[in-house]
Amino acid sequence: MTPPSTPRGTSTASPAAPGPRPCRMRARWHRIADRLAWLLPHDVVAGVARLAIAAIFFLSGRTKVEGLLTLTDGARALFRLEYQLPLLPPDLAAHLAATAELVFPVLLVLGLLTRLSALALLGMTLVIQAFVYPEAWPTHLSWAGLLLYLIGRGGGWLSLDRWCGIR
Repeated sequence: MTPPSTPRGTSTASPAAPGPRPCRMRARWHRIADRLAWLLPHDVVAGVARLAIAAIFFLSGRTKVEGLLTLTDGARALFRLEYQLPLLPPDLAAHLAATAELVFPVLLVLGLLTRLSALALLGMTLVIQAFVYPEAWPTHLSWAGLLLYLIGRGGGWLSLDRWCGIR
């Protein structure tokens, strides 16, 4: 028996064994991405973001005060001589900054009023960027990234917001 004729330009040889094709690589990557999403859900990322950004601001706030909320002479001098914010007297700006840097991070750690606290610290970051240290934009951008995540997604499952029914 003779094999059936094949159209001109085609081969009767069997195709080569399938290799890694783009669709298979994409499917493999999607499985990895799904596993990573399962390992790092929003609740974990939000908790880490809350703690990370809270530590930055809280430690900065502690350098401005003695005891609970007594402003240091060094903090007053910084706001009078170096920071020089427009529209606010230096003493008032120093008090507001120190208070914000101590109160909002505590709220973030607790996960209470997370979005509001993150929004307040983002505002503070923008003021620092615009008027105090414009050359430090890479640092401020990393702060903004953490804060924007919290503003957009909230504090996660392990937060007082969740348990109090606050979005």
